[in-house]
Amino acid sequence: MGGLRRVLAGYGFLIASVNLAAAAEPIKLRVADSFPKGHYLVRLVLEPWMAEVQKRTNNAVTFEHYPAQQLGKAADMLKLTQTGVADIGYVAPAYVSDKMPVSEVAMLPGMFEHSCQGTLAYWKTARSGVIAQQDYTANGIRLLLAVSLPQYRIFTVKQPVKETGDVTGLKLRSTGGAQDLTLRAIGAVPVRMAAPDAYESLQRGTMDGLLFPLESVVAYGADKLVKYSTDGVGFASFIVAYSISDTVWKRLPPDVQKAMADVAEEIIPSACQQVQKSDDETKKSLEAAGVRFETLRPDVNAKFKDLMKGVAKTWADGLDGRGKHGSDALKEFDAAVAAIPAK
Repeated sequence: MGGLRRVLAGYGFLIASVNLAAAAEPIKLRVADSFPKGHYLVRLVLEPWMAEVQKRTNNAVTFEHYPAQQLGKAADMLKLTQTGVADIGYVAPAYVSDKMPVSEVAMLPGMFEHSCQGTLAYWKTARSGVIAQQDYTANGIRLLLAVSLPQYRIFTVKQPVKETGDVTGLKLRSTGGAQDLTLRAIGAVPVRMAAPDAYESLQRGTMDGLLFPLESVVAYGADKLVKYSTDGVGFASFIVAYSISDTVWKRLPPDVQKAMADVAEEIIPSACQQVQKSDDETKKSLEAAGVRFETLRPDVNAKFKDLMKGVAKTWADGLDGRGKHGSDALKEFDAAVAAIPAK
């Protein structure tokens, strides 16, 4: 009988050891996005965040990064994150504006000047209030990282934009939603597509140009095609956001959750500064490579702004009519931007 107890005790020790080993296994999280390998936003935002979270948790959590749409298209990232194909996904609200409509408030023209104004205002409003409730909680995801890109410009291949009339009828790439409204307001024809598809369409001539930030022109190879860029007026912006599904989040130990949240709070304010700085540096390199930046005359600048001044209200009224609280989101975001000084 004593021998049996010793045998069973041995099995118990073995089982406990196996359980202990299992508990020591790191949590592996799949991170998916559509950015090409080496993209500056991955380098400035995602990679530092993953490295620091892993460090602070003593490797209790590790990340497997799948760039360049390896796990799925940019427009499918919300679904991929919700269904567990990816644990953390680059869920850009503009690509799923039907599911995340009020986030586009940060993509309206003239909402802010500096990347950090847009970034910090969105970071605040997307975690409390209308945006948080409608775009995140309702979709079963939680915002982990966000940055607002510097103001978008119009890039063209065949002719520069010097006057408002030069834009009339031009087929320009758009992310959809708010950017569609912006382009229509200035007389252009929006062509909705994700950034990775823009090069081929531009090369084939099915588009006349792009509504793009400077860095994306380089990242997606369009710098080899475009010859002109506007300068002096911002036409829109774009929110880059990584989110985790609520299901995965709730399974994480509290110390891992805390590390993820703390590191994001520390990284985002400096990341947006680097993003804006990178924009300025990229302009210089594109100029050196032969891209011509047309500085719009003050009167032309004013005309463009006048054409776009009704876009925010049109956007908000459209959402209000669908019961989506666009005016509330606009009020919240405006207040958040006003509290952040231009850098």
